[in-house]
Amino acid sequence: MTPAADLEKAALVGLGANMEKPSGMIREAVRRLNGASGLRLLAVSSVYLTEPQGGPAGQNWFHNAVAFFDSRLSPAELMKLLLSTEAEMGRRRLVPNGPRVIDLDFLAQGILVLDEPPHLILPHPRMERRSFVLAPLAELAPGWRHPVSGRTASELLAALPPEGQGFKKLKEL
Repeated sequence: MTPAADLEKAALVGLGANMEKPSGMIREAVRRLNGASGLRLLAVSSVYLTEPQGGPAGQNWFHNAVAFFDSRLSPAELMKLLLSTEAEMGRRRLVPNGPRVIDLDFLAQGILVLDEPPHLILPHPRMERRSFVLAPLAELAPGWRHPVSGRTASELLAALPPEGQGFKKLKEL
């Protein structure tokens, strides 16, 4: 396991999918990102089955994971890489919060706080309210601290209301 100190400085990426073969798409995204210049995988969580947040009714539950990467990329370069990887894997942004073949969210970069709307806000402005981020994050790094609130991943997860936050651990990635 990677030392906690390394994870505290690392780039944190959320991965999700609910179309085609969701767990396979997450594995493929991790493989592609780990092979990208300037990124090295430090740790990846198990896959969690999670309730959709917003979006159209009746869509499939999501498969979600989080991964920590050692990054030599600037935040803007990493965001560009995530968006291009989504596009290469077939992501089409047709319906807000709708079904997707892959979703890659840049969640945090160490203690960096950045606000360059619309695509680069760190830490991710909604990560504190999402079990699909916090459950896998708390698995990997329960003591990880949110750069703004200072609360740990475990504290944030425990504070979520249960309604609309369903999740269960599926398997190791």
